[in-house]
Amino acid sequence: MRIRYFAWLKQRVGRGEEEIELPAEVRTVGDLKAWLGARHPRFAEACAATGVVKAAVDHEFAEDDRPLAGAREVAFFPPVTGG
Repeated sequence: MRIRYFAWLKQRVGRGEEEIELPAEVRTVGDLKAWLGARHPRFAEACAATGVVKAAVDHEFAEDDRPLAGAREVAFFPPVTGG
């Protein structure tokens, strides 16, 4: 699975993307955030504040309870603002 990090999350993790093999226990977006947080402590810090890190699974916004079965890509990004 491809994991992508955008904006300041990219700096916190130290890369823009990575390819991973999901462990069997990682079944949802929330599980993935926790698992990635164990690998990247600064990502865990960002995820600790509710609503700061958003996710998209295969280009569709996703909540933490979204299953990952069959997904090819998960992207993480901070909330987007603009005008």
